Amino acid sequence: MEFQDEPVMQTASLDSLYRDHLRTVGERTDHALDAAGFEHLVVYSGPLPLLFLDDQSSPFKVNPHFKAWVPVLDNPDCFLVYTPGQKPTLVFNQPIDYWYKPASTPGDYWVKHVDLRLTPSLPAARAHLPKSLARAAFIGELPNELAGWGFAQVNPAPLLDQLHFARAAKTPYELECMRRANAIAVRGHRAAERAFREGKSEYGTHMAYLEACGHREEEMPYNNIVAFNANSSVLHYQHLERTAPVAGERLSFLIDAGAQFNGYACDITRTYAARDGDFKALIDAVDDAQRSLCAAVRPGMDYRELHLTAHRRLAGVLRDADVIRVEPDAAVSSGLSSVFFPHGIGHLLGLQVHDVGGLMRDASGATIDKPAGHPYLRLTRRLEPGFVVTVEPGVYFIELLLAPARANQHARHINWPRVAELEPYGGVRVEDDVVVTASGHANLTRDAFAKG
Repeated sequence: MEFQDEPVMQTASLDSLYRDHLRTVGERTDHALDAAGFEHLVVYSGPLPLLFLDDQSSPFKVNPHFKAWVPVLDNPDCFLVYTPGQKPTLVFNQPIDYWYKPASTPGDYWVKHVDLRLTPSLPAARAHLPKSLARAAFIGELPNELAGWGFAQVNPAPLLDQLHFARAAKTPYELECMRRANAIAVRGHRAAERAFREGKSEYGTHMAYLEACGHREEEMPYNNIVAFNANSSVLHYQHLERTAPVAGERLSFLIDAGAQFNGYACDITRTYAARDGDFKALIDAVDDAQRSLCAAVRPGMDYRELHLTAHRRLAGVLRDADVIRVEPDAAVSSGLSSVFFPHGIGHLLGLQVHDVGGLMRDASGATIDKPAGHPYLRLTRRLEPGFVVTVEPGVYFIELLLAPARANQHARHINWPRVAELEPYGGVRVEDDVVVTASGHANLTRDAFAKG
């Protein structure tokens, strides 16, 4: 596949982009099936998971392998059936039910590119699959009702490895979907900042985000992180306080929130200060570092090097802010920078927020080691055109990491009174979604903010 320098600047319609995308997915699957020794692929959209000892269900989350083929995100018990050389078949679940409204028959632009078959039940779907499934690979969570259907293998690792490795390079259709997801999320981020500055609570700010995006909570690609003050130091903060801080206690706001378009995710983080001062200066310094890291993204780059560069840049930010009193290289080599920046610089992004294949050396499933002392990095591959990665440096004041630092070799290099001043603000993170192009990169997130 040939990528242009600006793969997100598309003039073609979603229709033609999807047609070409489906061709690429088919070609990748042809190769994967042949390499793994299968003749057919059956991808299950997923079951509706029931709660323990209850007749209620958890929100449905579609199998990412399924939505790689078709943008059907909200209908369990569907199948995508593919045989090389044939048109993909979508077996679409449409039960006869008056308790819940069955899914409407799809009629969007993409439907003409698949063979649509409607089925009233899971058992009835069997008639639309190949007569013999002895050479068919099944991908997904296999329901008990399907155990006797005779699939050759369920989730065979050699096949999944082939598909996951190739999936890192996004098609122009996928890039357009992710560009649109960023545009949706930017509306939410702007609404959330307004809500924070107007005095809303974490909960109220979260709700303002959802309304601006037009998403229900279960339609978000991940749980929003909406954190005020010290809550920002919890990397995956999961609560939403209903009571807003009083004006004098409203210090900072970190929001890590995305959106979806046709099943493709974006992942954006911004941090705000309630007023000018030292913490606002720290946000600006992290933002400058983040922009420089994004600017370094290019094909052929070892992403591990970007991660280590981020540590050096952030160590410089901490030194300039008088938080640490040691040179950046020494802070990184000693592990001091990890006290304030404990996570990875980013990850692959696409059908999943933390998209698969980030550690793969090749399609055999072999992996590339993470840098010593950096266990949370999710991407170790060399970047290639079409990859979409997040770039998300952060500086945090996390008591669980600061406490041991007070008692070990790092203590003498940390300005503890300065830490005490900044700790109530929690932390800073800035995150963009960046496409690797043929000669450099394109920043989906900054472009969306510039337009929105």
